[in-house]
Amino acid sequence: MLIGVDGQKIGIIDFSQALNKAVEAGVDLVQVSPVGSNPIICKLMDYGKHMFSKKKNISSSKSKAKRPVLKEIKFRPSTDVGDYNIKLKKIKSFILDKNKTKISVRFRGREILNSDMGLELLNRIKGDLVDFAQVDQEPSLEGRQLLMILSPLKKGK
Repeated sequence: MLIGVDGQKIGIIDFSQALNKAVEAGVDLVQVSPVGSNPIICKLMDYGKHMFSKKKNISSSKSKAKRPVLKEIKFRPSTDVGDYNIKLKKIKSFILDKNKTKISVRFRGREILNSDMGLELLNRIKGDLVDFAQVDQEPSLEGRQLLMILSPLKKGK
């Protein structure tokens, strides 16, 4: 069975005749039925153009998929309640948008001696966001900053 370039059925013809029709039309002869089927169904089409459009559709659908981004919020160990609440609200919005959030507490000068204040701050954030986020990276001291990474809760949890 042969199907033409524009989709109309040409009919059951010999393989050599189908190949000649493909050469005349300047296109490829492509088997569209599974191997071993009876009758074999072939189609006249530009196979290169078909594969190009198929790859293009796949790549465009991948680019539309939203990937998580790493956002960052910076705190100081002496962050006051008002600033804390505003930043907490911002972290919550990042998490609800399905983005990972890196929370850093920066220490200047001698503040590094009171790194336990920064650790308490991160534990307070972790406690306030327990319903929205999970901890990917526990608080760790890297240089003069204390870092923690939060991500949205998985659906199974």
